[in-house]
Amino acid sequence: MITKDKKRFTSSRKLDHLRICAEEDVERGDTGFSDIRFVHNALPECDMAAIDRRTRFLSRTFASPLFISAMTGGHPDSVTVNERLARAAQRHGIGMGVGSQRAALEDPALETTFSVVRKEAPDAFLVANLGAVQLREHGAGWAERAIEMIDADAIAIHLNFLQEAIQPEGDHNAAGCLDAIRDLCLDIRTPVIVKETGSGISAGTAKACLGAGVAAIDIAGAGGTSWAAVESLRAGRNRSTASRQKQALGETFADWGIPTVVSLCEVLTTGAPVIASGGIRSGIDAAKALALGADLTGIALPLLKPALESDTALDRAIDAFHRQLDIAMFLTGSARIADLRKARMFVTGRTRQMIGKDNPVRIRN
Repeated sequence: MITKDKKRFTSSRKLDHLRICAEEDVERGDTGFSDIRFVHNALPECDMAAIDRRTRFLSRTFASPLFISAMTGGHPDSVTVNERLARAAQRHGIGMGVGSQRAALEDPALETTFSVVRKEAPDAFLVANLGAVQLREHGAGWAERAIEMIDADAIAIHLNFLQEAIQPEGDHNAAGCLDAIRDLCLDIRTPVIVKETGSGISAGTAKACLGAGVAAIDIAGAGGTSWAAVESLRAGRNRSTASRQKQALGETFADWGIPTVVSLCEVLTTGAPVIASGGIRSGIDAAKALALGADLTGIALPLLKPALESDTALDRAIDAFHRQLDIAMFLTGSARIADLRKARMFVTGRTRQMIGKDNPVRIRN
């Protein structure tokens, strides 16, 4: 039974997370993108004004490989942000994922904080969101409700066990989650995406998920928003001894995880459709991820402040990403996303060491 106190706690925690991400420095670690450098094409033989960003993912065509990653929902104060993000997805012809829908599944009064996205984005590719632990505890019924809530085209089952481990009130038992994912894939027709939340996914984990019937992987690698850091900052707002201990624990694990580039190269070996996310902070980062083989590139934090400000600010941020991506494509002679995947690049430093010379992902030196 879900009590009123638990419902209130889940919702208020969502607002805490939103405010901390908007106001504090929550990024930790190194994505690995700085170790990748494109080989400049001095004679690109293409027209930058005619760059074609269109791409396909899970049988859908997108105007751009940019994907608005899961951010918010579950608190009344998040409605405006989700409305703006959804309108941007509709305008730009890109996909969007919502934040964890747990709060609305516990308290139906909060459903409108999520359902607004389909109202504002009737044609966009929308991804519902449910935690693996909640799936295990409540079964496919909760997943189906999450999908219906936003008329979703896919559902992400998120893996956030680092964050759960840091939270004293977190779910510390991960046993049975893979079986729950397998059961879900058997029970529903909607594509299932497995999504990390900032610590990356290994080739082994990706293979296990694909074997369970998952349709795609969202790597959410380390080097961007650290939810251990978020929980540490959240604990720091309380002066109790327990909170100070939680704050220290969060900082200790703040840069835990597989760097985004390394995770991407690992998961690509499985042949799965991949959303590259985790610390993508420019159109150049996105171009590098796409050149390595990602299908879409997810961003969240860079769009949060603009989404809190206005539709215009959000459009400016997305346009800036697209402009940077276009220029990177132009300067590598890539008229289309498919051409970008043939662009030469150098991979150096710790990223090359971690990937290893035997990784079959093509490093085009």
